[in-house]
Amino acid sequence: MGPSPGTTTTVDDPRTGRGRAPAGGLPVVRAIPHHPGSVRAARRIARTALREWGVDEDTTELALLVVSELVTNAVEHALPPVALHVERPTERTVHIEVDDGGPSSVQGAWCAGRAPEEGGRGGGIIDALAAAHGSRPLPSGASHWADLTTF
Repeated sequence: MGPSPGTTTTVDDPRTGRGRAPAGGLPVVRAIPHHPGSVRAARRIARTALREWGVDEDTTELALLVVSELVTNAVEHALPPVALHVERPTERTVHIEVDDGGPSSVQGAWCAGRAPEEGGRGGGIIDALAAAHGSRPLPSGASHWADLTTF
């Protein structure tokens, strides 16, 4: 189980590398509600961290788009809990990760109310913006991540 909603924590997990002292400050890990409105909250959390770390505005805007896509996917296609990780492992890299509770058998409200051609673009957006991205299984879900190179 991840952190409780609304908390900020740092982690020290040698298996994932999370918790090392990033170039811009301590990693941010926040549990966020499994709700469509959480995308806005996740963007606000990421913007605050990136601003504190002095990340340039162009990279910040791209990172916020990646945060939006990853959190939307977690809310629409996965089970809770959802946790956002934002790190700056080097001066030239921003790492964004969203953990979820694994695939849901029921689509979220956004998916249910849209035409099929309106979805399915998030992976392409992340692919175009990220220097690297991927997914990995967690004991009770999955983690989806993207690394962006700063300008």
